[in-house]
Amino acid sequence: MTTIAVLGTGRVGGDLAAALTRAGHQVAVADRTPGAAAEAARTAGIVINATPGAGSLDRLIALREELRGTILVDVSNATTDGPDGLPADLLYPGSSLAEQLQEALPETRVVKTLNTMLFPVMTAPATLTRPPTAFLSGEDPQAKQTVGDLLTDLGWRKEWITDLGGIRTARATEAAILFVPHVIRSSGFAPFAISIAR
Repeated sequence: MTTIAVLGTGRVGGDLAAALTRAGHQVAVADRTPGAAAEAARTAGIVINATPGAGSLDRLIALREELRGTILVDVSNATTDGPDGLPADLLYPGSSLAEQLQEALPETRVVKTLNTMLFPVMTAPATLTRPPTAFLSGEDPQAKQTVGDLLTDLGWRKEWITDLGGIRTARATEAAILFVPHVIRSSGFAPFAISIAR
């Protein structure tokens, strides 16, 4: 059993917290207020960033001490929104939220994952008609192994998980968010994910 703090109480954070609890982990959920987030992160070995990506960097920098030595699983995408509220552009072009977090929090092991799909797929990947792919980006191999194990607890088969390499590779997966509004406008809000077909 791993102690996990989930930062963010929206649909993403709520689904992840519920699924990880069902898998047997001890989970603390915190909203975006600094006090609640600090309390949840202080005793966790793994912290999941499920806060809106546009404000994630500032929120997590404020938790620098609480995040020291932990694994930070970043599932957010930092974007600016269009008039319809859907992602329109990247907030960190030529970089990524994950890279910004790792640079700002050098004593925290940042792992990017689960950001190339609509949120229901994160905790129910087998419900799609074809196997989806979950990508891992991060500098610490052991941290990525730990996060990969968490993904299997969420229903991800090992062959569906692809380690892309260092944290710089997160800029590629974060850019995939730009597919989302076009797919939704074309096909409606139905669960989907990016998949590598071989």
